[in-house]
Amino acid sequence: MIIGNVGRDPEMRYSASGVPTTKFSVAVNHRRNGPDGQPIDETEWFNVVTFRQLA
Repeated sequence: MIIGNVGRDPEMRYSASGVPTTKFSVAVNHRRNGPDGQPIDETEWFNVVTFRQLA
């Protein structure tokens, strides 16, 4: 499970055989402690592709 923020508008397309697909990116923010103990905010991006009913 990915919980985050959608980073751009989803792009829906159909394959040559008519299968719908949707692409979008999700940003997940998290905080960790650096070597000096100070918090560092980081963002990790996930590229997501869905097919058929999930598209």
